[in-house]
Amino acid sequence: MAQVFPVAGSKLYIGSRVTGKGTVTAADFAGQVWTEIGGWASAGSIGDTQEVGEQSLINENRVRKFKTVKNAGTMESQFIPIYLDPGQTLFRQAIDDCQPYAFKIVWGGDCAPESDVTISVGTPGVVSWTGHGLQAGQPVVFSTTGALPTGLNAGTVYYVSATGLTADAFSVSATAGGAAIDTAAAGTGTHTVTAPPAGYTDMFYGMALPGARSGGDATAAHLRTWSIGIDSNIVEI
Repeated sequence: MAQVFPVAGSKLYIGSRVTGKGTVTAADFAGQVWTEIGGWASAGSIGDTQEVGEQSLINENRVRKFKTVKNAGTMESQFIPIYLDPGQTLFRQAIDDCQPYAFKIVWGGDCAPESDVTISVGTPGVVSWTGHGLQAGQPVVFSTTGALPTGLNAGTVYYVSATGLTADAFSVSATAGGAAIDTAAAGTGTHTVTAPPAGYTDMFYGMALPGARSGGDATAAHLRTWSIGIDSNIVEI
């Protein structure tokens, strides 16, 4: 039976302003610097729905249906207002911009396997993590207290490469099934790998939209509603 992951612990990130387009791939998010939006209290739903057209046919005495356009919807969420939170600051700036921004959601993010690792310099670079249990194509994200080896960037989503994958080591690629990445110079500090479960990270382009503050009685939490009008397909990794 597959593991069940909660909504609790999920993380919502905002990236940079992008040029809008309706169809995106994981490669469109390479190099994004992600900032978590803090104070996330309630998550709205996202995902494609599809309009259905209809045509009456005389000879079949029936209305026939056909698929038309897809709509990924508008994700309406609530936040505790934290004026100095970096992610909320970026979101407020995005509200005043007419261009879409890159967004990422890691569902059940605090349940993801995580470990400090060592990363070799080589062709390709090899990440050493004893008994990691990861599979080829699984997304991973690096963080560090110093600097990662040349060729890798903190906060970027990479994928476990099938090349050289063992029980205790793996290399990564920029796209699922892509070429393993070479590392050209040693890093500094302590490096950490977080490996969200496959299929639980969503990336998309969207419009940051304003919303109302919540009212209520004296015991109600003060919340603000912000929405993201999703302007592309949703890439699940």
